[in-house]
Amino acid sequence: MSEAAAPASSMDRRLIDQFAEMLAAERGCALNTLLAYRTDLNSASTLLGGRLAEATRDDLVRLAASWAELATSSVSRKSSALRRFFAFLVDEGHRADDPAAALPRPGAQRGLPRTLSHEDVNAIFQRLAERLSERPDVANLRLSALIELLYGSGMRATELVSLPREAVRVDQPFIILRGKGGKERLVPISDRARHAVIRWRETVPPESPYLFPSGKSFLSRVRLFQIVRALAAEAGIAPERISPHVLRHAFATHLLEGGADLRALQTLLGHADIATTQIYTHVGTQHLEELVNSRHPLVDETAPKP
Repeated sequence: MSEAAAPASSMDRRLIDQFAEMLAAERGCALNTLLAYRTDLNSASTLLGGRLAEATRDDLVRLAASWAELATSSVSRKSSALRRFFAFLVDEGHRADDPAAALPRPGAQRGLPRTLSHEDVNAIFQRLAERLSERPDVANLRLSALIELLYGSGMRATELVSLPREAVRVDQPFIILRGKGGKERLVPISDRARHAVIRWRETVPPESPYLFPSGKSFLSRVRLFQIVRALAAEAGIAPERISPHVLRHAFATHLLEGGADLRALQTLLGHADIATTQIYTHVGTQHLEELVNSRHPLVDETAPKP
């Protein structure tokens, strides 16, 4: 394979642009991270003759072979970029399969997801309640519905902003979501989230097909990201610590800490593979270690001398 073979195709460039927008809007990725991902993906597209989005497992095996002389850290970074890109393509319905299993895993440990403490979440909802008390206008009613659904259901940002107007019903304690690969799943929602959505929906034009309309379409992920960060800043939480995806992680982490079954959590999050859900067990273990070290009755005792 030669990098001079062919430039990235127009389809690859368009999908890479959409992927970068998602990373910025949902994950709050830093500019340097986005630039690195773009560079790696454009390079991979060039090496594959401008057909990265259509790559097969065999294509990725050959691509990985071209990395043979690279440092382990570089291979890890390139693999990570491609794994996330293909997961995005499946999530957005651009392809039905994910060939990324063919990519190498050069021993790099997967980082724990960023999350929020119970105190952080309480601060956000306290500020939200204050805003509604001060001014229960359209903007704050929408904000309430968005935040309640994000933390109260753990849905992805894309799933949230594209909800149909009638997705939430007064007499139905769950939402039917269409997630990755077009698969449907039932997601329970709390009474308070349902109440917040119903209050907001009264302000939505009856002809709107979406629960969170914006112009001729629905609220963008970028705008949702901005809304979430602005509220968190008012609650005293550093902007870089939060995004819609972090609220999804907080939902999962806090449920697991509360005793939720891992299989049930997999269903709620819409993970095809329970291995993806298992990352939250590491978050839970970290929490338990901190709990033992700070709360154990013997933590301040001097160990007996032999």
